[in-house]
Amino acid sequence: MIVVHDLWKTYDMGSEQQVHALQGVSLRIKQNEYVAIMGPSGSGKSTLMNLIGCLDTPSKGEYWLNGHLVSDLNDDELARIRNREIGFVFQTFNLLARATALHNVELPLIYNGTHAAERIERAEGALRAVGLGDRMQHKPNELSGGQRQRVAIARALINRPSIILADEPTGNLDSKTGDEIMALFDELQAKGNTIVLVTHEPDIAEYAHRVVMIRDGKIFSDQPSSRVRKPPEHTHS
Repeated sequence: MIVVHDLWKTYDMGSEQQVHALQGVSLRIKQNEYVAIMGPSGSGKSTLMNLIGCLDTPSKGEYWLNGHLVSDLNDDELARIRNREIGFVFQTFNLLARATALHNVELPLIYNGTHAAERIERAEGALRAVGLGDRMQHKPNELSGGQRQRVAIARALINRPSIILADEPTGNLDSKTGDEIMALFDELQAKGNTIVLVTHEPDIAEYAHRVVMIRDGKIFSDQPSSRVRKPPEHTHS
């Protein structure tokens, strides 16, 4: 589903100074995988996320998404792929303060021209799917942090994307609420969603099934999480 080959991202800082944010990264993510991308601040993980999310283009290298070579697309084409294929969940929720939960979730469908009746039906379904069926008319300031993040997840799901990209999704939440949000990602992955999680917190990364460590713009390690490596517990009947 995601194939990244020899991806570089170089920023010109002026006076012939260059910063190599990514240096020849190659990575494959299959459909329905649950992958955490980890690394310290400045490691290149956010740059990689922006490239996978079609928010930016590489300096060189190839990025294939569902069989399309997206590393060569222009901004308009990237925006179309982004709207169709990728659902974003951010640390800061990125909700419209004056809009209801329902309207916040509807937004991507407004942008792509879906009819009002279908928009509302799908937005209501997405909110019910994240356990907010009774909060549809609430505005963000009437919701807890965890509920706001659920609204953001419902919005990410609304276009039935092939990938959910979550950038530090528990960063603004207390640990109990963070655990609830991560349990929700488990459910989404079980229903067939591909999830790519970017985090610097090891305990959050362990929710994924595979952890890719990035350091200094390169992949440092790529292995199953301890959750996958754990032997199954024996139950006595």
